Order: sequence, then C-alpha cells, then structure tokens
Amino acid sequence: MGKCKEVASGCGPCEERPLRLCFSLLGTLLLFLTLQPTISAQEGPYFITYTHQMEEPGSLEVTLKPVVGVPKHAPWFAGYATEFEYGVRGWWTTELYLDAQSTRNDTTLFTGFRWENRFRLLMREHWVNPVFYLEFEDINGADKTLLEVVNHDGEDDLAGRNAEARAEKQRELEGKLILSSNFRGWNVAENFIAERNLANAPWEFGYAWGVSRPLALAASPRACSFCRENFRAGVEMYGGMGTWNDFGLAQTSHYVGPVIAWDLPGGVTLGLSPSFGLTASSTRALFRFSVSREMPGFGRSVSRMFR
Repeated sequence: MGKCKEVASGCGPCEERPLRLCFSLLGTLLLFLTLQPTISAQEGPYFITYTHQMEEPGSLEVTLKPVVGVPKHAPWFAGYATEFEYGVRGWWTTELYLDAQSTRNDTTLFTGFRWENRFRLLMREHWVNPVFYLEFEDINGADKTLLEVVNHDGEDDLAGRNAEARAEKQRELEGKLILSSNFRGWNVAENFIAERNLANAPWEFGYAWGVSRPLALAASPRACSFCRENFRAGVEMYGGMGTWNDFGLAQTSHYVGPVIAWDLPGGVTLGLSPSFGLTASSTRALFRFSVSREMPGFGRSVSRMFR
C-alpha cells in the first residue's frame, strides 16, 4: 500500500484518507448541527436538481455534500461541498459553496468557491413554477464535487494529478432555468443548464431532472423517527449536452440513480444517492451523501448583534 505525499503531518495511507475524511466531516457537522435550533427542511431529496422551493427569509441552512467517485480507469476520490444557504427574500435565495477534494494516491486540497442566487419568478403556486438561477464560480481544474455535468465532461477530466489540475483556473458564469411542479404529493423538476468560462470559451450545456414523493402524505399522530412521512424518495438523472458549436448527446456523460431523504425529529435531514454512469464517458459510480440543518431567525440574530 503506497503512502501519500505529506500535505500535513501524520498523513495516513492514501487509500484510507478520502473515505476517512468524508466520515470525519460528516460526524463533525452532525455534532455542530445538534446544538442549533431547528425547523423542518423544505427542499426535495435531490442532489443536483433544483426545485422551486426557496429558503425561508432570514433562515440559514448549512449542508455538507460529500461525493465518493469510483472511476473505471482513474483513482477513486471524494469531493466535499459545504453549502451555506440564506433566504434573503421570499423570492430570492443566495448560497455560498466551499469545495475541496481528496484523491487516492494523491493529495487533499481546497479547490475554490461558488456563489449562487435563485430568483423565483412567480410567487404563487402554479402548475409549472419557473425559477432563474445565476452562479459565479472560482474553482480550479482539480475540483471533483460534480455539482453539475455539462459539455463533454467525463472520466478523463478526473484522471489528472492534483498538482497539475489545480493550475487550471475556472472562473465561470452559470445560469439555469428551473421548472418545478407539485401534484398530489409528487414533485417533478427539470433544470436546463448553460455555463460559460469567462476566458472566452463557448457556452456549455447540461440538464438535470428528478421526480420524488414522500412515502406517506398523512402525518402520524405521534412523533417518531421512522414514520413513513419522514422519508422522501425518488429518482434523479443528469448529464451533459455539448457546447454551442457541438450541441447534442454524443460522447457526453450521463448518470441516474435513486435519491432518498430522511427528516429526523430533531431537525437534521440526511440524504443518500448512489448514481451510476450510463455512457462510456461516465464515471462508473458516484455515491452522494448529505447532512443539513436549518437555523431559523439567523438574520434577525445577526442584526441584533450589531445594534
């Protein structure tokens, strides 16, 4: 078993570090979240697809979203996205992502940040609810959070050494048209993605869609952890659609897999999604996890501190 390069004292075997760091981060965040006030989460169980649900004004939600990738011809890796989502208005939600990754037989490093904003175009509930999404990201080529798949992104983009990939700067603007509908407990959401590198690169396109439903619509008369209404399950699919000059599905990556979310009585929401590559360009499998906690009244608490 090979040893990793020393990026910190006491570095263990590279084969163990990504998974060990993943569970360490999950445990730390769970401990932190249990000390905060709670309210129920509103968003769907998806990891890539967005719905029309917005963060409550003044509330902050903290989420850790690790993904473990199992490529066919490259070292396996773990990507870590830490998300801070704040409700500015009922029609406007803003989020900050901090990204990092760890690769087998390689190093662990911080890969950059993303700042996104979602704007709900119609405040009242409709058959189809549109939301406009705008994001600026400043990351490097070593990023492996895979929060979206566009263009011809594939397994080959994940095979390079971190020391070389981190030298590639990716300052990009990303827009999404989010369409979401709720009907008899079911949610159906479709996202169309357009992304452009600010270094005069062509527009790149991708998609994501999901369908989900609570396992039960009627709430139990007593509080319980394993009641069916606390679980939301569904299916999610996402992939690339080429560029402005080469639009289409040829030689693109696509993934599909089940998604499930578990709302605990204490306010913590846990998520899980194993997704599997459908094309030759895709990574063999991606195992996604999440743990989140919402803090109501965060904005008011900060305002009082500065008065």
